Amino acid sequence: MQLSSTPYFAHPIAYQGFETNRLDATSTPKLSPPYQHPRRPGFQLQLFTNNVSRKQADMSFSSVFRRAAVAPASAARAFSTTTPRPLAKITIVGNLADTPEVHSTSTGREVLRYAVASNSGPRDNRKTSWFRVTSFAEGPQRDYLMNLPKGASVYVEGDATLSTYTDSNGQNRSSFNVVQRTLEVLRRPQAPEQGE
Repeated sequence: MQLSSTPYFAHPIAYQGFETNRLDATSTPKLSPPYQHPRRPGFQLQLFTNNVSRKQADMSFSSVFRRAAVAPASAARAFSTTTPRPLAKITIVGNLADTPEVHSTSTGREVLRYAVASNSGPRDNRKTSWFRVTSFAEGPQRDYLMNLPKGASVYVEGDATLSTYTDSNGQNRSSFNVVQRTLEVLRRPQAPEQGE
């Protein structure tokens, strides 16, 4: 038997060790009716059934599905047509250095900018890294960000880029930029009690 080229295939690991009857150039291929798996919608297979009984074909289908069930998940990627895109993402957990502020870009678009301080290292030798983050949030999202208080503990996910430029003194500089994709407030700073 030989599998036909239908658009519905299991991943390739399912066919390892699959016995086939090669068709010679003079034989006319006969296709079995499409086999629809009862618990897998859209999963169809067809076989070339020259000199093969229906019972043999059913046994072959069972063999294919048994192999597909135990195949590793990583094999499924082999049939993906999605082209991987290069990207650089960053996750920051830290405290807001100040309330986010509105800035205008060179094109006149308004963006929010803020800094997040994140600590790392052992307790007796903590080091603080400062990350400048840009947000293109608009409407209610912008209002929400602008009302976040200094010291709020936040979780930020964003796209990271490293750019180089020449400053006014002719020196080459590097700039690490983060564009916010998501922000979650983990904890707000406690308000000082009255009378203190």
